[in-house]
Amino acid sequence: MDRKDQQPAAPRAPANRTVVLGVLAATAAVLLVQAASGTSSRLVLLLVFLPALMAGLGTIAQTVAVSVWVTAVVVLHSLVVPPGDLPARLGTLVGVVAAEAAVIGLCARRVRRERQLSRMRQSAVALQRQLLRPLPVTTSDVRLDGLYRPVEEDAMVGGDLYDVAETPHGTRVLVGDVQGKGLPAIGTGFAVLSAFREAAFREARLPAVADALEAAVERHNAYAVQSGEQERFVTATVLCVGGPDGNGTGNGNGNGEGAMTGEGDGSATEVRAVNCGHLSPYLLHADGRVEPVPLEAGIPLGLAALAAPGEPRPVRRFALPGDGVLVLLTDGITEAQDASGTFYPVEQGLADLAATPADALPEALDRRARRWSGGHSRDDVTVLALRPAP
Repeated sequence: MDRKDQQPAAPRAPANRTVVLGVLAATAAVLLVQAASGTSSRLVLLLVFLPALMAGLGTIAQTVAVSVWVTAVVVLHSLVVPPGDLPARLGTLVGVVAAEAAVIGLCARRVRRERQLSRMRQSAVALQRQLLRPLPVTTSDVRLDGLYRPVEEDAMVGGDLYDVAETPHGTRVLVGDVQGKGLPAIGTGFAVLSAFREAAFREARLPAVADALEAAVERHNAYAVQSGEQERFVTATVLCVGGPDGNGTGNGNGNGEGAMTGEGDGSATEVRAVNCGHLSPYLLHADGRVEPVPLEAGIPLGLAALAAPGEPRPVRRFALPGDGVLVLLTDGITEAQDASGTFYPVEQGLADLAATPADALPEALDRRARRWSGGHSRDDVTVLALRPAP
């Protein structure tokens, strides 16, 4: 996702001054060539291409003005250097007027379609603002930088999702990937995000947040079946940084969440994570080491019926060093393939980028993955770089 949440601008027409100068220069050039040729060929008729060009670039008013100008030039030229007979003169005039009328109609249609597209893109921007929080985000616990890029170039939202919530229980972070990609997956993603924004504040225990997301996907799938749409599942990781039990002491919290592991010291921050079938994150240390965080695979959201009845989702606790960066990904990065079908080596890619500032890391990793795949993306891309707040 871009750092700046920009409103898409409609295509800009050329300035009137530019149009006037261009049309006058083209007219003078054609008339000079016509005069220098010394033949009876009517090169002046080449000017009818000017309104056609303006119809694809300019406004309706500019196209009308250029059409009137060209028609006037053709008429005046016919009076000064008339065709052999009156029918030929009239035929030339009628042909020019008909061509210019058609060009104006095409310009009006183009402008109307561009306005419709601009309104649709503005709606997409509004939808994106509701679905995905602009990055970066800084809370009392973490600083989160990131990149979000849908696989469909013209789309502004897709099947990946993420969110951050600063709650009394700590900063909760969600990253996920809806089955499928592009616009059809938006509905399921919106259901998950809505549930997260409620449960992140309501539920003190992280597994309870995951359970609320599971219930949201199940409800959405029930509606999907009723409307004849496809049921979907969602892979996701829910994390909690800081909070009443996130001060890096490493003690259990009495809620069945195991003790913290990792190379924590006094400056380390505790992270708790519940994995629902998503990719495990990577921990990038200041010395350049890249350490995959081993999270249990878990059951994706929407498929809880496959798990043993009553079995809670496990919580993994680990230390985030004060100078470390936790990198969260979706499979748009991990499934980037080169010409031989080899997947992008994420761990090596992160090691090569160890000296890259955290705020530039997501874009740098995405560029390397795109270069690896020859610019061919197979899925939506989300890269989040999480580090302790300054």
